[in-house]
Amino acid sequence: MSTVNADGIALGVESFGDHGAPLVLLAGGPTMLSWPDALCARLAAGGRRAVRYDLRDSGESATADPEAPAYTLRDLAADAAALADALGGGPAHLAGIGVGGMVAQVAVLDRPGAFSALTLAGTRPVAPGPPDDDLPDHDRATMSRLFARPVPDWTDREAVAEFAAAGAEIRGDDPVAARTTAARVWDRTPGTAPPLQLANQLGLVFSRLDCTPRWRERLPGITVPTLVVHGRRDPFFPVGNGEALAREIPGARLLVLDEAATAIPDAAAGEVAGAMLALG
Repeated sequence: MSTVNADGIALGVESFGDHGAPLVLLAGGPTMLSWPDALCARLAAGGRRAVRYDLRDSGESATADPEAPAYTLRDLAADAAALADALGGGPAHLAGIGVGGMVAQVAVLDRPGAFSALTLAGTRPVAPGPPDDDLPDHDRATMSRLFARPVPDWTDREAVAEFAAAGAEIRGDDPVAARTTAARVWDRTPGTAPPLQLANQLGLVFSRLDCTPRWRERLPGITVPTLVVHGRRDPFFPVGNGEALAREIPGARLLVLDEAATAIPDAAAGEVAGAMLALG
């Protein structure tokens, strides 16, 4: 892992594959570990340099004040384009998962020349908060169970990992994988203060970002090849959100993972990587 200066912003990055190969920038949700190692390795085996990175206020990227971020969703989108430029190699395939998928949509719309393809995983075409009337919202029963739990002691690595594992089980994800990832995220978080851990573990910094103006109405203007990946059992952003993205982005392919919820399971890494590689 290393840090890259992207137009004045320090972004923590990790590369898989040949540095001379075409780029795939993986914008996490919020940390780079939202993208599983197995998928990154498959992309590298397919001849791509897969570069996953931490968004601001997470992991090894620049951290300021997660409780009052002084940047916007569009600044995060600009970071993706600046990182692609800093890494070299021409336009990059940009992939975003969860809230990182919102960053990716805006980045391709705002900086189309920086990107050659787009992958959107487990995300939706509107900002955090109440969705449009035609989009399914978070599953209420699932959210009630998630938020009924007491928060862990953020200074306790094991407690945080257990909290993540229990949350994954509620969402329908693999609790063992979630526990391991949460421990890795904890190790990479620059401190145990609750705001820092919340930003890294749960991505709550996004609830405080300025995400205006809307971008959904601009989706028909996306011209790069696009893949939409969504778990059929996703209770957080139900699959109707991915279906809407695939309808509204011209020529987009929809790949629904029947056994997946919010995370991309390792068992699906080959299928997802193959679909991404097919975009070029």
